[in-house]
Order: sequence, then structure tokens, then C-alpha cells
Amino acid sequence: MAASTHTVTNQAPPLVGYDVFTSDRALAEAVERHLAPALLEEARDELSLLGRATGSAQVREWGEQANEHPPRLRTHDRYGRRIDEVEFHPAWHRLLGKAVSAGLTDAWGRPGGHVRRAAGFLVASQAEAGHGCPVSMTHAAVPALRVEPELAAVWEPAALSHVYERELRPVAEKPGALLGMAMTEKQGGSDVRANTTEARPLAADGEYVLTGHKWFCSAPMSDAFLVLAQAPGGLTCFLVPRVLADGSRNAFALQRLKDKLGNRSNASAEVEFDGTTWARRVGEEGRGIRTIMGMVAATRLDCVLGSAALMRQAVAQAVHHASYRSAFGGLLVEKPLMRNVLADLALESEAATVLGMRLAAAYDATDGGDNTDGGSDSGDNTDGGSAHPADTAGGSDPEQERALLRIAVPAAKYWVTKRCTPVVAEALECLGGNGYVEESGMPRLLRESPLNSVWEGSGNVQALDVVRALRTEPAALDALLREVGAARGADHRLDRAIRGLLVELADLEGIEARARRLTERIALVLQGALLVRWAPPEVADAFCAARLGGDGGAAFGTLPHTLDLRAVVERARAVV
Repeated sequence: MAASTHTVTNQAPPLVGYDVFTSDRALAEAVERHLAPALLEEARDELSLLGRATGSAQVREWGEQANEHPPRLRTHDRYGRRIDEVEFHPAWHRLLGKAVSAGLTDAWGRPGGHVRRAAGFLVASQAEAGHGCPVSMTHAAVPALRVEPELAAVWEPAALSHVYERELRPVAEKPGALLGMAMTEKQGGSDVRANTTEARPLAADGEYVLTGHKWFCSAPMSDAFLVLAQAPGGLTCFLVPRVLADGSRNAFALQRLKDKLGNRSNASAEVEFDGTTWARRVGEEGRGIRTIMGMVAATRLDCVLGSAALMRQAVAQAVHHASYRSAFGGLLVEKPLMRNVLADLALESEAATVLGMRLAAAYDATDGGDNTDGGSDSGDNTDGGSAHPADTAGGSDPEQERALLRIAVPAAKYWVTKRCTPVVAEALECLGGNGYVEESGMPRLLRESPLNSVWEGSGNVQALDVVRALRTEPAALDALLREVGAARGADHRLDRAIRGLLVELADLEGIEARARRLTERIALVLQGALLVRWAPPEVADAFCAARLGGDGGAAFGTLPHTLDLRAVVERARAVV
């Protein structure tokens, strides 16, 4: 065949070689808004360094390799000894090393730590989402560890370390460690009170042995895990290390790895405890849910950030493609209907980013102390640490911020993770057939997109947690109303939506059946209020019109044509 038939024209160049952080205007502005001026220069430098690495061809290739070569389970070594290890492609370790060295497990007690860490997590997850799982759990384990100061003294420095050490050794011999979680069992799922794993006390105070199974053990190559088991005094939290202090392997039998829809670079396993599995109690017997929910709350926020990252990357790819691809006599990005679709997607991405970063700022503003809020069994959204207050641009009263987190985290987790899949699917369609091909990277984003709505409690769990907060914690509702009230009077559609929300909140009859609708309304009003306060007028105007004013349709690309959609799309462009 003649070589001339293979001339390639009208194809968008790959979106590589750019700074993922500085090209994301919504994210960069959020960092500037929520950090104290004295911290800004250092934070920008850190995040830009990570952003350039994330946008590089090399790191993108690592992400592809980690997913093309998923982890493998090795139950025994060559001599027949049980080792229960998971083998990963070298690219996985490079990604993890990059994330840990960037401080993505280090937020607690660091000035502005949660905002800086949240922005970095959002950036790094755009290269590859799977390695974010152990990063997230290691970060989130700190509040639970602090319930036991002696335990925290050993494990917290390793968790906060900027050194990635992949080998399994006693924690005292490691410069850094990763932590995972194993809560779910076959018969219980989200109903962890139905767990049957048993914990038998040993002679030494706080030491137990476990017997039972876990249906999902996240990141099973980690150095230790927070586990729930039934002790004599009730459901209790335990720390289960992979390697004991004397260097011997703990009894931690990996039965198989899950074959998952997405998140394929990351291992999820089924694990058995055989009656000799050594564990250290974390907190009092019977208080396991209360103890571990500090971890769950932090990972729920990471679900929001992870979904925001997927949306941002999908939108950046779609806008980039449309800016280079010509059809029907002009660039796609100049076509009114395509511009409408891109602008609609950009609105969803920016709203998710602004909300996630506002909640990270609330974590920084809380002043620590008790790592639970005394609230529900299905969500406890305080940081439990000693983070330094930061300028949250929404008030830094620690108790008010803590109360806001209590209701806003499950609401955000419900809504943002729900919106991720349709956003990524529509962005994929913007690339046409090219988007359906694996080499584009869009299919991997699409497979990844449902995960965060399932992980750490599905939609119903989040909605019911919002209802529980409304029923039992008046301070949570008051904090929410104060937050959205800061924007009242700035947009008539937002004002009308706030009034409608108040009407719904006044009637709690049959609220469980309405829990999803109510949670959605809370999240949308909160996003609208934040955008009205902080986003450019064209973004806030379009969001309020489409999401609060009823001027948008069920499908993306149905924004009123009178809006300044060109400016919305241009703001979402990733500049190479």
C-alpha cells in the first residue's frame, strides 16, 4: 500500500508535558484561597513540581503499565513456605514512591497540611487512580492510631514519612510504612455490626488473636491494617501488622485477589485469620465503629477528591481534543453544540474541585482533640488530629467546621462520586471513536469512575448518614446553613434553592425514603454557594442556571445558549 495513505492528519497531539496543577485554575485558586499567605509560595512550588511530574510522558506511561500488568498473588515461596505476598509491576512502586515522597500521606499537624495534601492527591490521581488507595488509607489511619498514644508513637511517624519502603519488615526497621483496612465480611457488607471475626484476649494487656475472614482487604501489601472484630466487650478496632516485632510473619492468609471492573493496578484481597493472627487493640472494647470512623471519614473525603480528579482529567482530555480536531469546516471547540457540552462538563468538574477543597480546609481548621464527634456509626467526619488552623475562607471556628464536615462530607461523597461516571462517559464521547480505544486512556478513566461511589459506603449509606446527622446533631445543620447563607443575596436562583431546601428540611416525615433527593439538594446548594462566592461570574451563573434554576436538561450540553460558554470552556483548558 502506498505510504501516502498513512499520512496522519487532523489528530490531536497527546496531552502530556504540562503542569497538571497550575493548568487547573479552579484547583490553583482553591489552594491560594485556603492557605495562609506565609504557606503559599512553598505549597505552590511543591504542587507545581508534582504537577509537572504527573503531566509528564514518563509518569503517564507508569500509569498505563501499572494497569496493563495488574498485581499477582504469591501465596508460597519456592520452598513451600507460606508468604502471602502481592507482586506489583515496577511502575506501581514508582507511582507510590512519587506520591509518598510528595507528602500525600502527611497532613496531620502540618500547617495547611490538609489543603496541600488534598490538592496533591487530586493532582497525582490524574496520572493513575489505583495507587491512591494505599496513600489514602495510610493518611486516614492516623486519627484511629491516636486513640492509643503508645501505638501512635510507633506507627504514626512511619505513616507520615516521605519515604516509600516496599519491603515487609518490622515497623521499627522501616523508614516509612503503609496502612490498609479490612472491615467488610461476606455476610455483612456495609452492616459491619454483623461481622463474625472473633478476637480472643491474650495475657498481655491490649493483645489479642483473631479468627475469621474479611471479604475485602484493601491494599493487602501494606504493613498493617485496621480491622474490626468481635471482642468479649463487643465490636472492637484492632491493628494487625503483617510482620511482628521479632521479624516473623503474622498469620495473614491471602485467599485470592479480586478481579475488579477498574482500579486494576491496585490489589484488593480476601484474607483469613486462623486463630493465631496477632492483633493490638485500638480503643476500648465495644467502641470499634467509633474508633475506626475517623479513618472512614478521611477516606470518604478522598473519594470526593479522587472523583474530582477523574472528572478533571476527563474534561481536560475532551477540551484538548476538541481544540485540535476539525470537523464540518472548523475546530470542534468552536462548534456551538460541542462548546455547550464541554462547558457543562467543566461546570461539574469545577464544582467538585471547589467543594472537595473547601472540606479539606475545614479539616485544617479543626483543632483536634477527641477524634470522634460523638455522632453516628456510619460516619464520623472530624480530623482527630492537631492540625493547625488555616484560612478556610468560610470561617475557622473549629467546632463549626467540625459540624460542617459531619454533614457535608457524606453529602459530597454521595453526590460528587455519583456525578463522576456520567461526566467521564460524556467526555469520552467527545473524542468519538478515538475515546473508545484503550490507547486514548479514556476507557481506563471510565472503568475507574464508579469505584468511589461504592468504596467507603455506597450511596444509600451516605444518604442515611446525612439523615442521621440531621436528626441527631443540630450543630451540623446549623453549620451547613451558615455556609450556604454566606452567599445569600448574590444569585436569585441560589436563594430560591436555599428556600426550597429549608422547606424540605422542615418536614422529616418519611425522610428515609427521600434521603437521596435531600442529600442531592444539600450537595447542589453547597456547590452553588461556593461557586457564587469564589468562581468567576460566568461559571457561577451557568451552574446556578443549570443545576439550581432548572435551565439545564438531564443530558450534558443543554445549558442556555445565552451564557458565556466560551469563557467556561477556556478556563477548563489544560495549557501545554
